[in-house]
Amino acid sequence: MKLLILGGTVFLGRHIVEAALARGHEVTLFNRGQHNSDLFPEVEKLRGDRDGGLSALESRYWDAAVDTSGYFPRVVRAAAEKLAGSVDRYSFISSISVYSDFTKAGMDERAPVGTLQDEGVEEITAETYGPLKVLCERAAEQAMPGRVLIVRPGYIVGPHDPTDRFTYWPYRVARGGAMLAPGKPDSPLQFIDVRDLSSWIVRMIEDRQTGVYNATGPNYTLTMQDLLETCRKVSGSNARFVWVSESFLAEHNVELPIWAPSRETGVATVDCNKAFEAGLVFRPLSSTVRDTLGWREAAMPSVPLRAGLRPEQEARLLQAWHEQQQS
Repeated sequence: MKLLILGGTVFLGRHIVEAALARGHEVTLFNRGQHNSDLFPEVEKLRGDRDGGLSALESRYWDAAVDTSGYFPRVVRAAAEKLAGSVDRYSFISSISVYSDFTKAGMDERAPVGTLQDEGVEEITAETYGPLKVLCERAAEQAMPGRVLIVRPGYIVGPHDPTDRFTYWPYRVARGGAMLAPGKPDSPLQFIDVRDLSSWIVRMIEDRQTGVYNATGPNYTLTMQDLLETCRKVSGSNARFVWVSESFLAEHNVELPIWAPSRETGVATVDCNKAFEAGLVFRPLSSTVRDTLGWREAAMPSVPLRAGLRPEQEARLLQAWHEQQQS
């Protein structure tokens, strides 16, 4: 199978390329060559800009295209229309952020999605990101009716994650000592290892699947305590978890990655049964933790994490929490 990857060198894209190559597919990358340009020397690389620079895609044919880098509907529409006669199917990577009300638990693919008053806006914020993805989905489907696979992941985690949102937890637990843990131990979590997601996407393309799929996990109830205990076991640390209340975190304007407060339970309880039935499976959490920690420590051990609490910030919060408990 011949696959065209729009992007393909940063996190999810690079893992999709690895999964496709491992399954014997012929891969072509289309991007600007600005990130990890030395990756995958064995694959064909077409250079161009999605915003007005698509000429390298002309007079070519692929079995399927995978769009891992579409954020604005105008740009997605241009690529999908350009490729409408050059590919059989188009896979667009969206997000569960498309849903409009995360106070609702158990949302499936039919749940209401977000809207924008100004659909021409091209500034990504917490308010516009999800609705823009909705418009991108629609643009792809309008360009290739009935030929589009739309994947809506939750938090994507694992090696090469540039956000450090998940990485913060195994990294912090490995450091040991008293550690701030948010909310209640049984708070639900959802995320998906990038390698599990990538392999499933490639298999869905092989099977010529189309339609909309939520794709996060795992396929069992996972809690914040499960994550932290697994991190402690994998790292062998002496971390001691200090569970602080949601109200305390809100009072101190603390937001922590991956975890969501109870008022946003929908973020951690998305219904992914459709994807499970379509073959989405998950590796053990311990594997994700071990591999993420190993990658981060080997790749950039001295680089500060992009997410989570700084040590001095955490120390101040723990001190404030203990003082509040004693008063």
